[in-house]
Amino acid sequence: MPERYATVMDFPILEICDDELGEIWLRKYFHPQGMHCPSCSASANQARFFGQTTRSHVTMYRCRQCQAAYTVHTGTLFANKHLRPAQVILLLRGVCKGESTASLARGLHMAYDTVHHLRQQLHTNAIRLQPETPVPDAVTETDEMFQNAGEKRRKTRRSRRSPTTARQQTERSRHLPE
Repeated sequence: MPERYATVMDFPILEICDDELGEIWLRKYFHPQGMHCPSCSASANQARFFGQTTRSHVTMYRCRQCQAAYTVHTGTLFANKHLRPAQVILLLRGVCKGESTASLARGLHMAYDTVHHLRQQLHTNAIRLQPETPVPDAVTETDEMFQNAGEKRRKTRRSRRSPTTARQQTERSRHLPE
């Protein structure tokens, strides 16, 4: 598989329900080069365990060099949102699947406006991160969904009757059975 497709994400539903496993999944995809202190860029391996956030149950780290505190959400659009790892992963999954904002908000027990705002930020980031270079393949595959996009339907056939006769009722249509 080409390297450009290496960012495909699987959403393991059973694993993410556990906060600890969900946090491991977030670390893998949010910090692929490893977590670092946002202030001095020291590795998270050098940081010490600082506790767990009360509402989101995410591990907090304290940098040994600069004393800055950070979590797996630090540096992402989920920072300061107080979301549990499962909520973040299921939100990402729902956006990728095209689920409605209202459905996601109900399912994740979140405010509609919060989900809507996060979805807009995700879309903005996705557009911003798209490569500017064209696809190097000579042949590309397109989904059938867009096969007829932009095509006009055939013109409707006009009646051969003149407009005046088309508006007139025929004798048979005015006659009601007794």
